[in-house]
Amino acid sequence: MSYNVAQMRIVRELREAEKALDDALLRQSSLLSAMVQARKDTGAAPFTGQEALMRLSKSHQTLVSAGGDLARVHSNLLSVQQDVLGFEECPPEGKPMATGESAPASMKLAG
Repeated sequence: MSYNVAQMRIVRELREAEKALDDALLRQSSLLSAMVQARKDTGAAPFTGQEALMRLSKSHQTLVSAGGDLARVHSNLLSVQQDVLGFEECPPEGKPMATGESAPASMKLAG
């Protein structure tokens, strides 16, 4: 497999993982909102479903933490890209970074 193909696959999967994490955070936020709104709209006691809310909040925090870990993965992959291909900027959406003449002038290797 060429470096460009490998890079395109990694970039695609990384972006999908980042998007999925954002989607999960948004869905959990919507769920939390719906749970609190339902409690309010039904006139339920103030602490009805409190344990479920606390568990959802903990799950949400875990996703936020996972986002930090995924950001570190992204950073580490940029370092790998620098070591293997000689530059460390994210490739444009859907395109691999090329080496040598095809790389943007700001990223061409000296020499």
